[in-house]
Amino acid sequence: MAEAAVARPGLDRARLLSRLQEYGVYASVLALLLFNIVFTPHFVDAGNFRTQLVQVAPIVIVALGMALVIGTEGIDLSVGSVMALAASVVVLYLGYGALPAVLLSLLAGAVSGAVGGVLVAYVGVQPIVATLALLVGIRGLANVLVPQLREFTNPTLLSLGSDSLAGVPTVVLIAAGLTVLVTFLVRRTTFGRQVVAVGGNRRASELSGLPVKRILLLVYVISGVLAAGAGILATARLQASDPTSLGLFMELSAITAVVIGGTPLSGGRIRVLGTVMGALLMQLLQATLIKHNLPQSWTQIVQAVIILAAVYAARERGAR
Repeated sequence: MAEAAVARPGLDRARLLSRLQEYGVYASVLALLLFNIVFTPHFVDAGNFRTQLVQVAPIVIVALGMALVIGTEGIDLSVGSVMALAASVVVLYLGYGALPAVLLSLLAGAVSGAVGGVLVAYVGVQPIVATLALLVGIRGLANVLVPQLREFTNPTLLSLGSDSLAGVPTVVLIAAGLTVLVTFLVRRTTFGRQVVAVGGNRRASELSGLPVKRILLLVYVISGVLAAGAGILATARLQASDPTSLGLFMELSAITAVVIGGTPLSGGRIRVLGTVMGALLMQLLQATLIKHNLPQSWTQIVQAVIILAAVYAARERGAR
């Protein structure tokens, strides 16, 4: 009986941590929404909701790719720089038309991701080291291509950043569509199951005959393409290409969204909807602080606390 009494608190604690990891992000988003509805003037205005969704859309897109990478027990610190590179490439090739420029930008993202994937999967470089090097190098390349802010007037690209369908901004619809696509990829395809298997136990995956190196390469390529897509959409919304500042700290926002959404840094699991809710939580938190005249630096402090709490919860859960 005494042993059962001792074990019971441990089980309850593990169950609580599991529930927090599973549903904490949803409860936090709901709490922030209720707080703002009650205490923030004009928060429920349609224009405000539209603004919040437009601002969070690029973060969601980047975080989807980051979730796949973290699902393999990796990390991709280069996503912000890939956004800047895409912004440089798209404005450089707009003279050939919006579609060729967009395709070339996505190709640049794919190549950037492929370089990271090769370094991680085939050369054996640690993901944090490989993508940190790319973070610096790709940002430098983007600034060489377009050294300062450059505006553009291409109507197709401008409409991509400003148009709506049934009142919903195009960028939000694209982010929602990509969310559905990645969810399907993770849950319903062989590739998705292989990604989770590699993150859960890479050695066992190799012994079972899975093409681990190819899977890792594809995951980083997907992350690069999604980051490039986010860079194109952000550029279209801003109506200018600014590689110097575009995508700065985006990797931190994406990692935060993934971690607080319930995807463990140890890999082996991917929570796509949780990742989206994690991005929305950070966006709402930032908006709340701004609307209540608090400095944006508080968002970064809270972001750090949330990451530590989420990692601690995952660590405790894994230990049990």
